[in-house]
Amino acid sequence: MSERLGPVRPGEELDVDAVHGWLAERLPGLGEPPEVSQFSGGASNWTYLLRYPDRELVLRRPPAGTKARSAHDMGREVRVQRGLRPVFGLVPEIVGHCEDPDLIGSDFYVMHRIPGLIPRSRMPVELSPEQHRSLCDELVDRLVELHAVDHTACPDLAELGRGAGYTRRQIEGWSERFRRAKTWNVPGCERVMTWLADHLPDDVDTCVIHGDYRLDNVVLDPDEPTRIVGVLDWEMATLGDPLMDLGNALAYWVQADDDFIARSMRRQPTHLPGMLTRAEVVQRYCERSGLQPDNWTFYEVYGLFRLAGIVQQIYYRYHRKETRNPAFRRFWLLTHYLDRRCRRLIRRAS
Repeated sequence: MSERLGPVRPGEELDVDAVHGWLAERLPGLGEPPEVSQFSGGASNWTYLLRYPDRELVLRRPPAGTKARSAHDMGREVRVQRGLRPVFGLVPEIVGHCEDPDLIGSDFYVMHRIPGLIPRSRMPVELSPEQHRSLCDELVDRLVELHAVDHTACPDLAELGRGAGYTRRQIEGWSERFRRAKTWNVPGCERVMTWLADHLPDDVDTCVIHGDYRLDNVVLDPDEPTRIVGVLDWEMATLGDPLMDLGNALAYWVQADDDFIARSMRRQPTHLPGMLTRAEVVQRYCERSGLQPDNWTFYEVYGLFRLAGIVQQIYYRYHRKETRNPAFRRFWLLTHYLDRRCRRLIRRAS
């Protein structure tokens, strides 16, 4: 397996006996409490591996400290995954959702782990350039498949979103969240926010979107590593504009000819020979989906600005000493960099 697993971080310990007792009521025959480790790749919800002799489970809970109002909603994540699993079989199977915050200090949910390989900054197996391209094609095609799900036929999905106006709500919402999370050492991003507000397109469609679709959020078949067998991290899923989802995904897509800072931010192996460029990803998505954006720069700037907002919210928690994860110490520098990339794209589009 390629996940970055390690000891539980100080201050993020899990009450193993309490969790085990809760699980034992739902999964008879578990035996002794599990061996627990923590996934270190995420920067939002705290995620733990519970290893029993005959199975592996994954527990997700919100972080301590300040949270955006709409973020870290465990119940919503559970409803999304339960609603999607019958119509999009790449979703993990949920064991249960504990709504009692007194058990471990917050609500949480547990799901079955999907066995397989997860591409992180490095590919977990060696592939040829042709296989890298096939994997990229598979990634894009599964996103198109998700966007084609008939959410109106699934009660748990039909109530996810707020209808038309998703694009406007995202620009207004992320602008507000960025301003609330701003610290003294980052730019205001006001030019970027103004440009996005002034160039709002109409929603091209309303569909189920993942919100954080990346190579390091998919699970690959170990025997056929160009085939995706699972899609993880549904906390940002909603009903929205599919091109906004694609813009979000490409904000993380670092290609081989990107600058040094972009390459240092890379969390997935999209730089390897044969991997699609961002332009090629957009081209394949449009060919497969039939959608054609009038102004792709808008979606590209939006994705990078939203990423700046996510980075800054995380840094804000570190700045206020609400998390001690040292990985977040220099996130303010990434906010500067993402603002510059947005402004560069805006200048080119002028």
